[in-house]
Amino acid sequence: MKPRLNIAAVSAGAYHAMLGLEKYIHEGSIEPKLVHLLKMRASQINGCAYCLDMHSKDARAAGETEQRLYGLDAWREAPYYTDRERAALEWTEALTLVAEGHVPDDVYERARGQFSEKELVELAMIAVAINGWNRLAIAFRSEAGTYQPQQRR
Repeated sequence: MKPRLNIAAVSAGAYHAMLGLEKYIHEGSIEPKLVHLLKMRASQINGCAYCLDMHSKDARAAGETEQRLYGLDAWREAPYYTDRERAALEWTEALTLVAEGHVPDDVYERARGQFSEKELVELAMIAVAINGWNRLAIAFRSEAGTYQPQQRR
């Protein structure tokens, strides 16, 4: 698919606003491997090839295993995710699919059992960010396959 436009070139302000949210996420307390799993799961739900390519590469660079990446779509049935990861994945799915269930109380309670209030806000911001990036990448047809992960400090 041919890209429709380059967001950063057309609207640098909008692009930099999104990068500001990413900066907040990367400076937060949620471990990077989990951040990438959450971004991958939301991107699977939304069907964003560009973001799936990016976050699978970033997750591998952060030390994530192939098994856990391949099993992500079936995380409820796979035994290799922790209770903390399961709560975060369920929370992210509920926020991604907000129109379907408006983030049920039981989902909140399971997430609250694993994360502090500050971490819940950080998890919500991860979901907000990736859902925004998914919509931008899909709308403007960002080209999947070209992303290369950067070395993180």
